[in-house]
Amino acid sequence: MDWLERTAKLRQWTRSGTRAPHKPLLLLYALGRFQEDADSRLRYSSIEQDLQRLLTEYGPPNRTTPAYPFHHLVSDGMWEVRTDHGHGSPGSGVGDLRTTGATGRLAPELRAALRREPQLLERIARLLLDLHFPPSLHGELCEAVGLDLEPAQAEQLSAVRRQRDRRMREAVLTAYEYRCAFCGYDGRIGTVPVGLEAAHVHWWAFGGPDDVANGLCLCSLHHKLFDKGVLGVDDGHRVLVSQRFVGHSPAARRHVVALSGRPLIGPQPGARPVAAEHLAWHTSQVFHGDPRP
Repeated sequence: MDWLERTAKLRQWTRSGTRAPHKPLLLLYALGRFQEDADSRLRYSSIEQDLQRLLTEYGPPNRTTPAYPFHHLVSDGMWEVRTDHGHGSPGSGVGDLRTTGATGRLAPELRAALRREPQLLERIARLLLDLHFPPSLHGELCEAVGLDLEPAQAEQLSAVRRQRDRRMREAVLTAYEYRCAFCGYDGRIGTVPVGLEAAHVHWWAFGGPDDVANGLCLCSLHHKLFDKGVLGVDDGHRVLVSQRFVGHSPAARRHVVALSGRPLIGPQPGARPVAAEHLAWHTSQVFHGDPRP
């Protein structure tokens, strides 16, 4: 059985490019718990809050429930559920999962494969990260689910992976003249820029192209906040700051809150600005809540 192919083909709810990382987040969480204790079962009532935090922080802006992936991941052959009444999930209702003592864990065949081939766990985890989340979030997401992975290798993890265009970073940074489009940061060591990154507006993992019209040159801080939905860009190319962001320190006000309504810095004349369709995707799929006035 090709577990990488099965991982890549998880059935997910989709509509007009809507993000639905519910199953990938549950799988990453389960892999982290498998590393800790390969034989443990995960009682829904005990891990519900953990899963809800993951969905709130790394899922789509609309509110959702961890009961959905806990029940539906069974259909992908990678997860099993048992209740006080025996094998099988009682349904996707939160109350049903709680009152029946529902527990879940990786499917027996997958657990056996992970024991036979220790590297498989890391390959599955990296495939989930690559297919569903931007690179800026990989490290902290692994920490959030308790996954301990070796440094990433350049090898191809699966034939289903798209090839990134390595020229995009240089093209985007050049278009924005090596300055953060939000704050203007332009640090260098000698001639080498430091702390500047090419951010995909429409995430590459969700079909966003490696193209200047889908990119922003951002400093490391603002890239992370952009991918977490704290910051966005409106159709007039002005910075959005989520009302959900809370920061009382002078640094938080200066580096985040004060950006609200500020026009983007760049791109330089002749370079393509971010396309409207990519801005619309980010606003609907990543940006959290309403923007500050």
